Order: sequence, then structure tokens, then C-alpha cells
Amino acid sequence: MIELIQGLPEGVVGIEAVGQVTSDDYAAVTPAIEEALDVRDKIRLIHVLGDRFSGYSAGGMWKDGKLGLSHPLSFERIAVVTDHDGVRTLVKGAGWSVPGEMRLFSNAEHDEAVTWVSADLEQGPESP
Repeated sequence: MIELIQGLPEGVVGIEAVGQVTSDDYAAVTPAIEEALDVRDKIRLIHVLGDRFSGYSAGGMWKDGKLGLSHPLSFERIAVVTDHDGVRTLVKGAGWSVPGEMRLFSNAEHDEAVTWVSADLEQGPESP
């Protein structure tokens, strides 16, 4: 399952992987990203794969990769928070191919990840 993280600044989308992540779990993520992109040209993402994350199904891994590919120039910063060795290796290996800045944080550095992904965030257009 994927839970949206609440309480982040406008322009930051937060998702947390919980348990086994399947392709169906991305049904909530795509609309959140689309809504953020309606307000700004570039957004920021924090993706937490913490202690409650147990793994991806094959379809879940595909959808996770496809998420970035469907909006290749839309992410200004991506913070990945995890202690899972396989995920950390994958992020280190593929991070160079992601436009924008990407940083990897440990679970203990969760607060630093939120600070980094939110830093120097330009304000979007004012609401009427």
C-alpha cells in the first residue's frame, strides 16, 4: 500500500510505502502528482520506504519506475528515505538518470530529508 504523507509544504508530494506495494497502489499517487503539477511546473517528491515497507510486487516495481518516466522533467528534487539495501542500491545506480536533484537518506534522517526537499521552495501562484 502507498499512503500520501500529509502536512508537507505546497509543491511537495510525499508518499510512504507500507507493506507490499502493488501496481494498484499507485492509483492514489498519480492524482496527487497531477494536482501538484496543476499549480507548479516542477514539484518535489519525498518517497519513504521505512520500517513498515516489506517489498514490491513486480507490477509495483514497474509502476514506481514508470511514475518518474511519465513526468521526466517535472521533479525538481526527490528525496528517497530508506534503510532497505536493495532499494538504496537501485537508487544509487539509477539516480544519475533522473533529471533534477535526487538524494538518498536513511530512516534516521527522515526529518533532514523533509527539510532538504522543502528548502528554497518558491511560492506558487496566490489563490484568488
